[in-house]
Amino acid sequence: MKRDMTEGPIIGSILRFAVPMILGNLLQQCYNIADTLIVGRFLGSNALAAVGSSFALMTFLTSILIGLCMGSGTVFSIRFGQRDEDGMKEGMWASFVMIAGLTIFLNLLVFFLIDWLKLFLQVPEEVWGMMREYLEVIFCGIAATFFYNYFAFLLRAVGNSVVPLIFLAGSAILNIVLDLWFVIGLEKGVAGAAQATVISQYVSGIGIAVCTWLFFPQLRLSRRHCRLRLSCIRQIAGFSVLTCLQQSVMNFGILMVQGLVNSFGPVIMAAFAAAVKIDSFAYMPVQDFGNACSTFIAQNYGAKRFDRIRKGLKGAGAAVAVFGLATSALVWAFAEPLMELFIRGTETEIIAEGVRYLHIEGAFYCGIGCLFLLYGLYRALGRPEMSLVLTIISLGTRVVLAYLLSAIPSIGVVGIWWAVPIGWFLADTFGIIYYFLHFRHWS
Repeated sequence: MKRDMTEGPIIGSILRFAVPMILGNLLQQCYNIADTLIVGRFLGSNALAAVGSSFALMTFLTSILIGLCMGSGTVFSIRFGQRDEDGMKEGMWASFVMIAGLTIFLNLLVFFLIDWLKLFLQVPEEVWGMMREYLEVIFCGIAATFFYNYFAFLLRAVGNSVVPLIFLAGSAILNIVLDLWFVIGLEKGVAGAAQATVISQYVSGIGIAVCTWLFFPQLRLSRRHCRLRLSCIRQIAGFSVLTCLQQSVMNFGILMVQGLVNSFGPVIMAAFAAAVKIDSFAYMPVQDFGNACSTFIAQNYGAKRFDRIRKGLKGAGAAVAVFGLATSALVWAFAEPLMELFIRGTETEIIAEGVRYLHIEGAFYCGIGCLFLLYGLYRALGRPEMSLVLTIISLGTRVVLAYLLSAIPSIGVVGIWWAVPIGWFLADTFGIIYYFLHFRHWS
């Protein structure tokens, strides 16, 4: 099934497209949370710290591939809106070859540099052994991440967000079952949690690739499409590389913050690991809503339906504001019981620090919601460099303030938490001003 979003109700079209994406990524967060919850409950706080730090690293690595796939998906959406089937299929081949080559290189690189990561991330000695054991397994899933995201963004580009949801749902359920079996039943420790994740990733990655080939004949390539024309590569690279840089800069900044957090010891590491999972789960819907809006805008930009883009942005902005306020209220009210899902009630110091993090960052989800909407907007309008600029403002502010404020004894680790919403709102301000300066004729 394909969905043409250049016609029909605007907000209804975005919501129908966004809901499967939101459900899918909430499920993905569920199986990320399953690792954290099971490890924290059954293997202890040091194991939780190890898995939490590994998650930040893997998020950075996979963001490179996801950014490339996301950028390619934007080109596919524009071509779909223009009804240029041959151009879309040539882009599919070019992006597949480019991203597959980078995946192989990245996978070899991380295995070669694994021991250097201990120094870069400032991992305490008591945590590093388990973290290395986890990473040796989890790195094997990088190729699966490429397969799933390439075909998921391809299908979403033509308006199908349901099939990616189905495979992600199956993968999430499988991961939780395997987590329980490997960690608790077979007592494989953190390596068992990593094995469960990798197996689940390959099931979803290979499954969605086979499904696309079998059930979407309109997306199959013929020999004439399997060529690498310079103009096509340049366009794909223009969108994909900048989107990749945007995603990578964002997650590299988070990785630098993770290194700073690690320097405060295992208690802060464990609190951060649990709180970040709650945080990610809370604002994931607005992130996916921003990506859905990006597909809507890209299709209408290709079809030159600027009136629909204007109306869509107004409705999307209102929806993000309402959701952000509601989510902030819930996280603020239930911060402590949410932390206790991951940490034994006796670990009062870890729980207290996690609650403090959630009370600071969780109060400002409107800020991150607006930022995701701006990322999607500029990516869809062929201005991926603006998404990169906004990321640099947001993450640059976060990293600089985190290091400066945390170095003040009277502020300490709280400075890291406050740096996050400050970065969001500075980037939002810049992005909104830029829109009204350059796209006033749409408003």
